[in-house]
Amino acid sequence: MAKDLHELLRSLRVWDPEVTALPPFAPESAPAGPLPLFTEWFAEAVTAGEREPHTMTLSTSDEEGLPDARIVMLHGADADGWAFATHATSRKGRQLAARPYAALTFYWPVLGRQVRVRGPVTSAPSEEAQADLHARSTGALAAALTGRQSEVLASPEDLAKASQAAWQHAQENPTAPSPTWTLYRLRPDEVEFFQGDTTRRHTRLRYRRADRSWTREQLWP
Repeated sequence: MAKDLHELLRSLRVWDPEVTALPPFAPESAPAGPLPLFTEWFAEAVTAGEREPHTMTLSTSDEEGLPDARIVMLHGADADGWAFATHATSRKGRQLAARPYAALTFYWPVLGRQVRVRGPVTSAPSEEAQADLHARSTGALAAALTGRQSEVLASPEDLAKASQAAWQHAQENPTAPSPTWTLYRLRPDEVEFFQGDTTRRHTRLRYRRADRSWTREQLWP
């Protein structure tokens, strides 16, 4: 099995030119702050056909400082920070309560681009979290109402029963509250933009917060 995996890995290409375009990136012409550039790159990823460009890796750490990561969905990005949501009682919610600092990673292989964001995390007021939840699909509300995220599941039947009840509740009450549903905002201290290059001379531009402005610096690949 190990040999099969090794051979499979060796057969794969990174940034296959048949499906990937590596656009030029001139850091000297980048905007003064990271948000306009992120918005531009996000729109370009959508236009290029990137599937689910709004998904990102959320990295946190537990009370002992051990790292953890999972894929979540971006709910927005503005002057208040990059937003995502989950239950406060979930594993990541508990970790953020213990250590309110996190990192986000976006990867858009269709353009050979990454964006890395890290900084302190705060929770939005409950009414904002509920409004965010109710603006989403019935399925999203049903999932939130099912609750018990990250708890041990005794049997698939328990999940089926709870999920069915949550779906019915969500359909009959589209504004039903989910008390533990929390909207988080990561206010970045640092944002890095990575543009891949066929010769491996990748371009990396890092923004670092300095009081009310940003410093920009290029990094070695």
